Amino acid sequence: MATYSYIAFDVDGKKKKGFVSAQSEKIARAELKKLNLKAHTVKESNKDISKNTKIKEKDLSVATRQLATLLDANLSINDALKITADQINNKKLAEVFYILREEIIQGKRLASSMAKFPNIFSSTYISLVAAGDSSGNLSKIFNDLAEYLEDSIGTRQKIMSALTYPIILFSFSILVIIGLLIFVLPTVVDQFTRSGTELPALTSFLLTISNNIFLIMVTIFLIGISIFLVYKNFIRNPKNHISAHLKFLKIPLLGKFLLYVQLERYTKTMSLLLASGLNLDKAMIDGQVVVTNKYIEDTLSEIKNNVLEGKDFAIAIQKDGIFPDIFKQLISSGYRSGNLSKMFLKTSIYLKNEIESKRSIFLSLLDPFVIIFMGGFIMLIVLAILIPIMQMNTLTLG
Repeated sequence: MATYSYIAFDVDGKKKKGFVSAQSEKIARAELKKLNLKAHTVKESNKDISKNTKIKEKDLSVATRQLATLLDANLSINDALKITADQINNKKLAEVFYILREEIIQGKRLASSMAKFPNIFSSTYISLVAAGDSSGNLSKIFNDLAEYLEDSIGTRQKIMSALTYPIILFSFSILVIIGLLIFVLPTVVDQFTRSGTELPALTSFLLTISNNIFLIMVTIFLIGISIFLVYKNFIRNPKNHISAHLKFLKIPLLGKFLLYVQLERYTKTMSLLLASGLNLDKAMIDGQVVVTNKYIEDTLSEIKNNVLEGKDFAIAIQKDGIFPDIFKQLISSGYRSGNLSKMFLKTSIYLKNEIESKRSIFLSLLDPFVIIFMGGFIMLIVLAILIPIMQMNTLTLG
């Protein structure tokens, strides 16, 4: 069967939009007629859906929460997918849900159908759905997934909202400084250059910057692009990529923050995967996908390989020196006590609190830094203007 989007009118003449599943457009129109709808346009909609289709995480989170709510109300997965597809605003995601529903009706498993859309459903999402489908506990799995996605989005929004003020302030500072250099400084200093007065070193330096400000900006932009391209070329080699990401983790203050963010995401994912009933081997394969730092990913992959070879997980996780001691101790303790899922969750909570703490410290330092930067540069410009004035006054009085 295919999925058709339609625009139709009901018996009262009201316009209706939606989707209908049918073997052909003719049958789709017949289905609409059974619903007392007069079809205006009917067209196959899933032709535009491909493996490369991307959906915003927020839209997927809303749809997942709705699915969880409907399944909690004891609706079948078929009905839950249809109702969710009817109500969500993202049309592409709605079409995907209709496709999933049709494949389930045809006897396919939900997780295997989701795997056809890797840019929408992550391997973690698919693994959890597969585990829930096998255990007959899809309701709990979708609730867990909804919380997982909402938590991820919430954390990102907190960071973005906290960074908004410093970014605006810094951008405004740059504009003010450029405005002073281009319009104010040359106008004031021009009066002194006409009189033949020798300009102080600071004034001459800033005036040179003012006269070449656009060339300087273009040069900085080109240098930035060049560094980016060199970096991209450098990390094409997997070993270089891992090495570069290790250096990021060793940056003072920022490195530890990045490490904790990656590990928090990993431990939260592992907790969900293990709680869903997956064994450690499978959970580690799916769990490391959420890690974006190549050094951490490579380390976790090595630990996974050691476990697959029959080595002790608690010993394997102790080897790397980049992981925090408390991370190693909690995970090792959970493994030896047979309560690994719960300990991954506790570790995730601890790391999340540490991230919040470090984020607060970082932002508390960032605001005054921006203000000091702006104030310091403006002070230099003011001095560059005032020093010649004071020299002229001295010459006049002398």
